[in-house]
Amino acid sequence: MKKKILSVLLATAMVASLAVGCGSSGGGGSDSDSKKLVYWAMWSEEEPQAKVIKEAVEKYTEDTGVEVDLQFKGRNGQREGLQPALDAKQNIDLFDEDVNRVNGSWGAYLMDLEDLAKDYEAEHGNETLFNIARTAGGGTLKSIPYQPSIFGFFYNKTLFTKAGIDAAPTTWAEFDAACAKLVAAGITPITGDTTYQTSTLGYHLGRYLGQDGVKALVNDPACEDPDSVNWDDPRVLQAVKDYEDFASKGYFSKNIASNVYPDGQNKEFAPGNAAIVICGSWLPNEIKAMVADDLEWGYFNYPSVEGGTDDNTANNIANQVFAINKESKMSKEAFELITYITTGEFDKKMTEEALCIPTDKANADAWPEALAEVKPSFDATTTYYDWAVGAENNADLTSAMQEAFVKVMAGDMTAEDFVAECAGICGE
Repeated sequence: MKKKILSVLLATAMVASLAVGCGSSGGGGSDSDSKKLVYWAMWSEEEPQAKVIKEAVEKYTEDTGVEVDLQFKGRNGQREGLQPALDAKQNIDLFDEDVNRVNGSWGAYLMDLEDLAKDYEAEHGNETLFNIARTAGGGTLKSIPYQPSIFGFFYNKTLFTKAGIDAAPTTWAEFDAACAKLVAAGITPITGDTTYQTSTLGYHLGRYLGQDGVKALVNDPACEDPDSVNWDDPRVLQAVKDYEDFASKGYFSKNIASNVYPDGQNKEFAPGNAAIVICGSWLPNEIKAMVADDLEWGYFNYPSVEGGTDDNTANNIANQVFAINKESKMSKEAFELITYITTGEFDKKMTEEALCIPTDKANADAWPEALAEVKPSFDATTTYYDWAVGAENNADLTSAMQEAFVKVMAGDMTAEDFVAECAGICGE
C-alpha cells in the first residue's frame, strides 16, 4: 500500500501518458508492454457514486501510473454479465456489488484478502462492516466494504410535529399511537413501494421469530432447522394481523398496492404527502432533488413487538463491497485502488455527493445531515439481519408472498387467507 514503492515496482510497465478508460465494451486486459487494471463497476456512469469513483481512479493513475479500464456496467449489466465473463476467464481484476451477492453468488471467484487487508483494516476498517463481510464470506475476509446502509423507517419530522408526535416510536404500540395521531391530523401515515414490501414483512416476522425463524418459515433451502417454525405458528398469524389492523385503521396510503418503485418515495414521501416510508439509507440521495422545502429528516429502526424474539437493535445493515478475482495477476494494484476509493478524501466525498454513510473510520463524523438521525440507530445495532431478514430466500414463494402481503396492507386480504396461501405454496 506504499505508493512510492508501488510506483517503482511498476515503472517498467508504464508508458509516457496513461489515461483512465471508462465504459469500454470489451473486458480489457494486459499486454506484454503494459499493465492494465480491469475494474467492473456496478454503477451507471451518471450516478454520483460513479463520478466519485471515476475521480478516485484518475487520481490513482496519476499517482501510480497504472492504467485502469473502468467499466460502468449498471446493476443489470453487473448481475447478468459478470459471472459468464468470469466463467470464460475474461480478464477482470476487480468488481463490486452488495455484500451478499458478491460473497454468495460469486463466492467461488474471490481472492482471500485476510493478509492483503490486514494493515488496511487496522487503520481504516469499521468493525461492524468487516464482521458482516467475514460472515458473508464464511468466516474469511474476501471483500472490502464501502457505502454502508441500514434499512428502516424514514419519517418527516415536520409532519410528526404537526401531528403532536414528540418522539420516534421504538415499539409497535408506540408506532400505532403515532399513526393514529397522524390520521387525526389529516396526514397519511405510511407509504412505500411494492419493491420493498417483502422486506417489510420479513422485518416484522423477524421481530417475532428471529431471522432463523423467518428462514425456516419460508423454507429457505439453506436453513439448518427447517421444521423449527411453520405457517401454523400463532406468532406468524399475529404478525400478519398487526398489518391487517393497521390497514383497517387507514394507516397506509390509498396507493399502497399500486406504488411501483419509486412512486411511493418520490410522489408521496418526498413532497410531504405521507409521513413515513420504509427504505434503505440510500433514500435521501435518491430523492434529494424533489424533497419538500420543509421536510426535516427523521429515522427510526423497525419497532420492537411485545413478546418478540428480537428488538429494535436487530437490523439489516449492509453495504457494497469490492472483491478481487482470485485469478488476478494485479491483486496488489487492485487493492491499492480499493484503498483510494474507500478511505480519506474520496470516502468523504462519497458521503457528500451520494449522501451515504462513511466507510473509513477516520471519517466517522462525516455523516450527511440527512442521515444524522440514522447514526445512533446504526450504532445501536447489535444483531445483523440479512436482506429482508431471509424472507426472500425461497424463490418459489417470494413473488406470491409479496403480492399477498400488499393485499393485506391494502385491506384486500385477511391475515388468515394470507397465511393459508403461503402455507399452501410451502406444501403445508
